[in-house]
Amino acid sequence: MSYQTKKKMLVTCALPYANGPIHLGHMLEHIQADIWVRYQRMQGHQVYFICADDAHGTPIMLKAQQLGISPEKMIHKINIEHQKDFSGFNISYDNYCSTHSEENRALVMKIYQRLKKNGLIKLRTISQLFDQKKKIFLPDRFVKGNCFKCFSPDQYGDHCEACGASYNPTDLINPRSVISGSKPVLRESEHIFLNLPAVGEQLYSWICSGSLQKKTANKLLEWFKSGLKQWDICRDAPYFGFKIPDMPGKFFYVWMDAPIGYMAAFQDLCKKRNDICFDEFWNINSKTELYHFIGKDIIYFHCLFWPAILEGSQFRKPTNLFVHGYVTINGARMSKSRGTFIKASTYLAHLDADCLRYYYATKSSTCISDIDLNLKDFVQRFNVDIVNKIINLAARSASFINKRFNNRLSDVICDDNLYATFINAETSIGKSFHDRETSRATREIITLADLANRYIDKQAPWMIAKQKNSEINLHNVCSMGIQLFRILMIYLKPILPALAKRSELFLSTSLSWDLLSKPLLSHKICSFEILFSRIKEEQIMEIIKQSLIKKNI
Repeated sequence: MSYQTKKKMLVTCALPYANGPIHLGHMLEHIQADIWVRYQRMQGHQVYFICADDAHGTPIMLKAQQLGISPEKMIHKINIEHQKDFSGFNISYDNYCSTHSEENRALVMKIYQRLKKNGLIKLRTISQLFDQKKKIFLPDRFVKGNCFKCFSPDQYGDHCEACGASYNPTDLINPRSVISGSKPVLRESEHIFLNLPAVGEQLYSWICSGSLQKKTANKLLEWFKSGLKQWDICRDAPYFGFKIPDMPGKFFYVWMDAPIGYMAAFQDLCKKRNDICFDEFWNINSKTELYHFIGKDIIYFHCLFWPAILEGSQFRKPTNLFVHGYVTINGARMSKSRGTFIKASTYLAHLDADCLRYYYATKSSTCISDIDLNLKDFVQRFNVDIVNKIINLAARSASFINKRFNNRLSDVICDDNLYATFINAETSIGKSFHDRETSRATREIITLADLANRYIDKQAPWMIAKQKNSEINLHNVCSMGIQLFRILMIYLKPILPALAKRSELFLSTSLSWDLLSKPLLSHKICSFEILFSRIKEEQIMEIIKQSLIKKNI
């Protein structure tokens, strides 16, 4: 294919919180984004893919105290672990940082000053729940009590898991501190607010511009109907974060500096390289494209607060935000507190990353519904689709090429119509990748694999090999199988980068989208070696065993 006009894109994933390990729920988003990025790069677009750890907040401060180490030491250790996990899953980040950086501090201060200058910062005294034993104002998730609507006990201070109600921690009946177990008291404190209603008109226009997923836009418009409120962007000491320069004892709220971390991570990349301009991507009139992959639980922060910060400080807003649902395992929601989640490192100790990448791809679309990782289906789907259909196609074709034809493919395509069918699928498969409908892309790819295997079954090279004067026909048929395998692997390359790399070594060529229609005529391949082994039930059982015993807390 000929490349379209090359685009410049900046793509991010939501920042993992730096107080625990990466688990398979996190990996859905990073895999979805990585598949999309890899496809865009294969189309010749200039894509920068960045992320960082979200390293501030009360939970991190308290956990560091519990461990007896400084927050800085803790977040540094976790950052290394996170990067190792993402690397293990072949997430192709250009840069991975932390929000606790000098670049982020400088940008937060710059944006705060711009917001003040533009009259968007307001001061107001509020009442908050205070833990008298620990001498700390309590964040929503550090307060529990009875829901004031359905009276369910043991509910957090922001929403009820039983009836779904959202509320303030002060609405709870019989509230208690999660930290000390004591009953908190109300105390007043002067706080800094971002005047969200002041940029409401601009936000409304952006939300209605058609950029966002329809379901996301509709949800945001519901919040507009109920009325935008000023947003509290500070927290009281003690707190781990950036100090507010003109407010002693006050720190920027983690959700103020976390999204600015996208900008800081990109700025850090610009410093490391000489060919990228920060302003080109973040200037308010930027012609580049900015995409955020996020979970549905943080729509409010990314689609209201974040664009409001950007609008109020004269920086560009996102081109689009791609929202996904949660991951469940065997139909049950993952939960740290219940120990029902599998760490990325536990998975990687037993299985290839490509297995999960493929399964998530078969389940992913623009729909925001939750995705279930059914472990039985996971094993069967990968073994049938990839091992039985894709790998086996290469194996049974290569065996004759290796043994009878000195590893060299024939100089003809013996079935032009079948070959054209595979090449012509490029448009629809490419569109599915671009639209993030990877479930649709994988279905079409496996349909092609079925066609290829039916061709080999019908031609029966193992029977041809027994016939006299059949060398040319045998050579052409088996070479055709390799040609079709190559096309399938080009289509699968964004999803299965490790298998694609092994396939490139076997084929002695690069799997390039722009060379899709050019067959490997009279081309010498390498001797076939096992490209992938079947997933075994014992591997799954060991992962479950380790996850249940350790409970990953």
